[in-house]
Amino acid sequence: MRTLALATVSGAALLASGSLTPAARGVPVFRTDAFTPVRTAYPVPVRLTPASYARPAPDEGPSEAASPTPTPTPAPASADGGEGPVGAAELLAKVSACKRISNGFYRTDEGTSPSVPVCGLNGAVFWKADLDIDCDGEVTKACNADTDPSFQGDTAFHTSGDRPLDAEKLPYVVVPGRSSLWDFSSAGIGGGSVAAVIHAGKVEYAVVGDTGPAGIIGEASYATADALGIDPDPKTGGTGSGVTYILFKDSVVAPIESHGAAVTAGDALAREFLRNN
Repeated sequence: MRTLALATVSGAALLASGSLTPAARGVPVFRTDAFTPVRTAYPVPVRLTPASYARPAPDEGPSEAASPTPTPTPAPASADGGEGPVGAAELLAKVSACKRISNGFYRTDEGTSPSVPVCGLNGAVFWKADLDIDCDGEVTKACNADTDPSFQGDTAFHTSGDRPLDAEKLPYVVVPGRSSLWDFSSAGIGGGSVAAVIHAGKVEYAVVGDTGPAGIIGEASYATADALGIDPDPKTGGTGSGVTYILFKDSVVAPIESHGAAVTAGDALAREFLRNN
């Protein structure tokens, strides 16, 4: 396995274990909907091949106090309207069958029957579910206590400046809280891991940004839904089915809030996923 680092033009958006957010370093993050602190697993470097998809990191990167750096240029859009040249059909063909790795099945909502397994493939885990809107994190015009009755002003994983994520602007997905059913960290998934979210022929790259109830699956941020053409309204939006979540193992985007870095890494990881499955 070759360890490479993803850098922006200025070298600040690094895909390396040395550029971890406070939450990714193992600092407990308390959620009002969790019984215990959420502690992330120590991530390992992203596996990116071939080397042309990443640039070496500089010897000394800028500190968190430095001014924001330009976002990496996203990969060219695919013919189906996704964010990268890897198409939705190509990815869906690889996840047509499920090798279950969870110790049972998840509900998509409270009151529904458990029916969704977490499945495993080389280099990734995936599930097929609904998409509920997560508007938690930074208070914004679209995400606040008035627009979302279930709003919480925090996310399980934080920005490089130790602030909650911005659900209105940042595409992120929600993983179920750790339980005997499945522990995401045991599968090489953590805060900042790269995900490909697929719906209606579109692929949206996102990061793992929050955790949800231990027995429920199928949730993503306002920004993720909006990019996929799903109604992002936290009260009335979302979709009841037809969403596939592919999470790439042992991947970390740093800083977690750089969507451009997630798109660049996602395209490379998706290509590798197609080659290895």
